[in-house]
Amino acid sequence: MASGAGGTQQTTGHGDPAKGLPPGVIAALRGVGKTFPSGVVAVSGLDLDIRDGEFVALLGTSGCGKSTALRMLAGLVPPSRGTISWQDRKNPGALSFVFQEPTLMPWATVAANVRLPLKLLGRNDDIVAPRIEQTLQHVGLDGFAQAYPRELSGGMQMRVSIARALVTDPKLLLMDEPFAALDEITRFKLNNDLLVLWQDLCKTVVFVTHSVFESVYLAQRIVVMTPRPGRVFEEITIDAPYPRDESFRTSAEYAALCRRVSQALAAAKVEAAS
Repeated sequence: MASGAGGTQQTTGHGDPAKGLPPGVIAALRGVGKTFPSGVVAVSGLDLDIRDGEFVALLGTSGCGKSTALRMLAGLVPPSRGTISWQDRKNPGALSFVFQEPTLMPWATVAANVRLPLKLLGRNDDIVAPRIEQTLQHVGLDGFAQAYPRELSGGMQMRVSIARALVTDPKLLLMDEPFAALDEITRFKLNNDLLVLWQDLCKTVVFVTHSVFESVYLAQRIVVMTPRPGRVFEEITIDAPYPRDESFRTSAEYAALCRRVSQALAAAKVEAAS
């Protein structure tokens, strides 16, 4: 138990995954808030459902709590109040996290970096090598298993990070602005490749970004968050069909959707300031 706003007592933490999840929902946040020891309220009253197989983007300005929300969903940061539940929480390989930076071990080869989650899970060595090879193929890095991070470009290092997240065959993939530091051409390429991976591997993806353009290009559903403390301001469905490619990115439909999402983001700022 923890003290909520106004001194009321609310259940906190990760709830029983068998209780309270609507049909088709694999993860849910209910009344979730996070207050840091400094007194900063990062997230307040966050309610969000994540549906099986969808690609959802959390969109908001820097500091709005979207990364904090993602880390709470992953169990990396405990909520101060509210509950977080997801279906397969008892399976340690069912959820994977891709950070903003590749966070690779510089002394280890690509294969060794990708192998790390399997090693931590105690997986049999007999199945590890083919699984690593298959995963590197999925991210376009076959032939680079024995390379070292220093020998790779920034985009290739992020591919290694994504491969490391995928090697356990997770059901839920959480991605915290993974392409923000990359140049535009590399970012576009990785956006395209990520959509192919999502469709081919049938994952559920929650993708944090502060880019309207990236969110519209990637997601089926965009969750627009208010400035700190973060909460859901509006959810916008992106009905454009997949696969999406350069013809969509340069279309009038894409431009109109970006304007629509930009307006919602601006309105969230106005409401938070009022």
